[in-house]
Order: sequence, then C-alpha cells, then structure tokens
Amino acid sequence: MASSKRNPLPVLGAVGGAGSAIDVSSGELRSKLERLMRALEGFVPEGLVVTLSGGVDSAFLLWAAEQARRHAGGRVLALTTVSESLSTVDREDAVHFAQGLGVEHVLEPGAETSLAEYTRNDENRCYYCKSELFVVAGRIGERRGLRWVAYGYTASDRGDVRPGHRAALEHGVLAPLADAELTKADIRTLMRMHALDLSEKSASPCLSSRVMTGLDITPQRLRDVEAIEAILRERGLGVFRVRVCGEASECFLRIEVGADDMPKVVTLREELLREGQARGYRWVTLDLQGYRTGGGRI
Repeated sequence: MASSKRNPLPVLGAVGGAGSAIDVSSGELRSKLERLMRALEGFVPEGLVVTLSGGVDSAFLLWAAEQARRHAGGRVLALTTVSESLSTVDREDAVHFAQGLGVEHVLEPGAETSLAEYTRNDENRCYYCKSELFVVAGRIGERRGLRWVAYGYTASDRGDVRPGHRAALEHGVLAPLADAELTKADIRTLMRMHALDLSEKSASPCLSSRVMTGLDITPQRLRDVEAIEAILRERGLGVFRVRVCGEASECFLRIEVGADDMPKVVTLREELLREGQARGYRWVTLDLQGYRTGGGRI
C-alpha cells in the first residue's frame, strides 16, 4: 500500500473537526495520540471489534480505530450488547455515534442479567458482565473474520477496582487507550479538539452499578433507576445517580447530585416521591454527601 494514497493520521487540533492541523501546546498528549494510532494501525488490517457502551471512552476508541482504518486499511466493527443494564440513553448515544462515523454497528442481545453470578451483585459483578460481553464479541469477531477485540479501558482505570479488566485479560481483549497511557482527562480533551459528539457526556456506567452491592440485580430495579434518572435528566441536571439501597425486604432510593444541584432536586420532591412510591419504594431520599463514584458499594 503506497503511503501517498493514505489519508493522513488525525492530529491534535482546535474544535473544527478531525484532521485539523492546528497545533496545540501538549507534546505529551500528541505523543499519546500518535502511540494509540500506531497501535491501532497494527490491529485494524486483521479486523477489529470495538465494544461500544455509549460512553466517552469507548466512543473515542471507536473514532480512533476508524481513523486508523482509513489510514492503514482493514475493518472496524462496533458492538453494543443490549440488556436491561444498558440505559436507553446510552444505547441511543452508541447508535448515533457509530452512525456519525459511518462505522458498521451491531446491536446484540446481552445475557448477563440471566446469570446468577451477575445478579447476586457481589464485588465481582463486573467480571461476569465483561466475561459475557467478551464471549459475545469473540463469537461475532470469529463469525465476521475479525481477529481482535478492544474495549475502552483507560490509564485512569488502573487506579480503580476493575474486575472487568481481569475478564479482558483472560479473553485476550485489547486495551489500546491504557496502553497509550491516555487518561480520561486526555480523552475528553481529544474529543473536544476533534469536535466529537459525546465529548461533554457525563460518566455513564451501567444501570446495575446503581444497585447497592449485595442487593440482587433485577430487571425491575434497573427500570426503576432509569425512570427516576430520566426525571432528573429531563429537568436539566447533568451529573447524578439514583441508587437502590437498603435490605432485600425493604429498599429505598437514594439520589446523589452535586451540591449546587441539591436545591433543584428539592423542587422536584413531589414528582420524585410520587414516581418512587408508585414503584414500591416507601422512601426517596437526597444524599447530602452528594455525588461520588462508587457510591453503590457497601
């Protein structure tokens, strides 16, 4: 393949679209992006499945993989597994992002919520979820003749408890963002510089992460969380979590938002209480400690 016939690799640029050649001051960020692109160029010729959750990190990985494909040839396929744990918002964001890139996107049923190991919701829940995802991805990759599977694990994720990454290692799944030392902040910056959709989307782990560790994951509880979160989203709140807490015999809903948004939640008190009680919860509470990652763990 003659290099003169290739499209140029994307470089860091101001908001204005991928491929803009406007320089920026961060040589380190440029180096990370180039390292990512070179790595992806080695995978896409044999075919690459990118698992797309609808969140920022996997969306950026898909964009980068598509840029590498345009430069080096090969094939890229986006895969989203659909189950009760995937919110409607994330599914729609995944579909729209892949469509915007012109990348083939497969929506495949996910079966993690049928696994007893997953629904008992212990500290290894994410391991079983990712194992199921990677089995599906591997099967589709084999069927389509695509050699590699990659997911949106980042350098920032190394500092958190990530049982799902153990599943990735066991299944030979690639983590190109982490390998390039790209942090979540780096990825947000690059998304903005290349004017990519979802650059401002809040972190969006699966709905099961809202159910307190030790409480069973059930389809009804996941629907309850999604319904209450929809009220907050529709009323303009940006960062929030609705968590199912308590004991198996008596659960309540705990709302986490930033301190500045707490007064807004109070104005929605009657609507939130009405919706929660209609779904069988005696209490709908506002957590005065505010939003924090990992708030669903015991």
